Amino acid sequence: MAGTDAYRLLHTMIRVKDQDKSIDFYTRHLGMKVIRQKEFEGGRFTNTFIGYGDESSEAVIELTYNWDQDEPYSHGSGFGHLAVGVPDIYATCEALEAEGVSIPRKPGPMKHGTTVIAFIEDPDGYKIELIEQG
Repeated sequence: MAGTDAYRLLHTMIRVKDQDKSIDFYTRHLGMKVIRQKEFEGGRFTNTFIGYGDESSEAVIELTYNWDQDEPYSHGSGFGHLAVGVPDIYATCEALEAEGVSIPRKPGPMKHGTTVIAFIEDPDGYKIELIEQG
């Protein structure tokens, strides 16, 4: 399609049940920063944007917290995972495990390849693939 060279990915939105737990998870365990946060009182929700860099050049994650949500969200069958590159996947997973983070897929080479990966889960059960880089 003509003219798409200026397009870029801005953010991925996920719904979270406990805003504070989710912000703590992404900032403390994965080193992201809170970029901005806005409450929408009329809609009874808060959007928190987190990531590794400025939104003007980096894609970020939008955590949407609906104030009246009592039940955990269903992830459906379409969502797969987020991916984060890390320099030492074994040390990262060891530190995360010591903090009580769920690691359903321990670090090791991926099937049908040589890339070293692991999968962790955030407080809402969203899968995050860690990929060793470096």
